[in-house]
Amino acid sequence: MDVDKHAEELASALGVDKEEVTEDLENLLQYSVPIDEAKQSVRRKHGGGGGGGDATPESLDVVDLTTEHDNVTVTVRVLTKGTRSIRYQGEDITIREGEFADETGTVSYTAWQEFGFEPDDTVTVGNAGVREWEGHPELNLGDSTSVALETDDLDVPYEIGGERDLIDLEPGDRGRSLEVSVVEVEGRTIDGRDGETEILSGVIGDETARLPFTDWDPHPEIEEGASVRLEDVYVREYRGAPSVNVSQFSTVEALGESVTVTDTAPSMSIGEAVAGGGLFDVELTGNVIEVRDGSGLIQRCPECNRAIQNGECRSHGDVEGEDDLRTKAILDDGTGTCTVILGSDLTEEIYGGNLDDARDAAREAMDREVVAETIAEELVGDAYRVRGSLSVDEYGANMNADAFEQIDENPETAARALLAELGVGA
Repeated sequence: MDVDKHAEELASALGVDKEEVTEDLENLLQYSVPIDEAKQSVRRKHGGGGGGGDATPESLDVVDLTTEHDNVTVTVRVLTKGTRSIRYQGEDITIREGEFADETGTVSYTAWQEFGFEPDDTVTVGNAGVREWEGHPELNLGDSTSVALETDDLDVPYEIGGERDLIDLEPGDRGRSLEVSVVEVEGRTIDGRDGETEILSGVIGDETARLPFTDWDPHPEIEEGASVRLEDVYVREYRGAPSVNVSQFSTVEALGESVTVTDTAPSMSIGEAVAGGGLFDVELTGNVIEVRDGSGLIQRCPECNRAIQNGECRSHGDVEGEDDLRTKAILDDGTGTCTVILGSDLTEEIYGGNLDDARDAAREAMDREVVAETIAEELVGDAYRVRGSLSVDEYGANMNADAFEQIDENPETAARALLAELGVGA
């Protein structure tokens, strides 16, 4: 990034010293502030306003927007609008964000002030900046941006409004409205940006899917078993899957009728699920080809519950570990592999004994590894159906299993099914 070029343009437009502008920009950029926002901040500091860049705005279709454009004019239909509070340069700022569209495509936007438009409006947005967000161009509406309401509606081939089913949500969605049932909920205290903060978290569901949620401003209507309408929520990624976020600007309303929650999870090949980047609730089928180290009779830190090795926790150092049972099995279906993590309850079912039985076996053999060896004898080579939450990161694909059952599978039938899935003639 050519900071010197941006600084020179700003200094010339504002009539101030270039070195001072360069220092201001570099201070903001070191905190990962996008260049367009950094330039706006410098303009405000020196009394030059904010919004788009310094050149004459260029009128474009949405499909032609790129981060190479400094400021643009577009005529668009407002698809969604959400409100959120963020902390920017030490201050709490309320922003509006959502999605615009024209006949050529859609583009997300962030508005740093209230411009008065609502979903379904057709507007001409002038002198808007363009920045990169989630790998795509995003319109940035600041102090110098103008928004004019058009009398004739722009016809667009996209859904207007935030109504969605859970299965349709994606990380980055803003201004969504949902009707869901609260499957699980718990109150927690976290260390938030203003100190200790009370939040709610858990699982919500509808007829299409189940997803995790966080309510950052606890609403009393959100309680286990309740059916509620959530308006103006946004979606983030959590362990590779969408997570619904309810804020102080969200509306929560109890529903008179119960929302039905699906009992099933989508069934996918491992390769497809891993390529998707993670899923909160998915069903996979494959053969266990290995039981990994860290299985069987393990020890956990009494402070954070992480598995420890040689009496040492990576967060709390030397600790007196507490015994537990766990299995880490590698599942393979021919399209990919993932590590399935089974907690103590599922591990006890496979092992055929509880924690005390495992301790006794380890003492008798004078080797804790004997428990993992017994589990491996039970699992390796057999086919299983697993349901749980799949996350994918730089360390690979890991699935926290909620259900794990052995299936009787004819090898010839399985082979033909795999060949058909791969598009290969049998």
